Amino acid sequence: MSKKALILFAHGARAASWAQPFQRLQQLTQQSLPDVKVELAFLELMQPQLPEAVENLVSVGYDNLTITPIFLGQGGHVLRDLPLMVDELRSRYPQIQIKQVLAAGEDQGVLSALRDYCLRSIE
Repeated sequence: MSKKALILFAHGARAASWAQPFQRLQQLTQQSLPDVKVELAFLELMQPQLPEAVENLVSVGYDNLTITPIFLGQGGHVLRDLPLMVDELRSRYPQIQIKQVLAAGEDQGVLSALRDYCLRSIE
């Protein structure tokens, strides 16, 4: 039976407080997906970085990973850096299914939620 994990992939920053909204998102998502392991990973400046997060999941038997970039736009990190990292991870773990989805900001539901937030801010 396949063990699924969802990796929320964020940029990372020097200030530890920057990660707090992402940690809350990870917790909320985990509560909604009790049968899926939900992890948070970073591109840089914070731990765990994506290769380490994948290694940790694989070492405890997860074999079906989805990487969801929590970025608003499809900039250089998502368009260039992440696909290279995912290709390297697929080469390192050929027995593992690794799927990468679009950046969160490319999803209409995410954009609608942000629009609603912006509209509420002027009320």
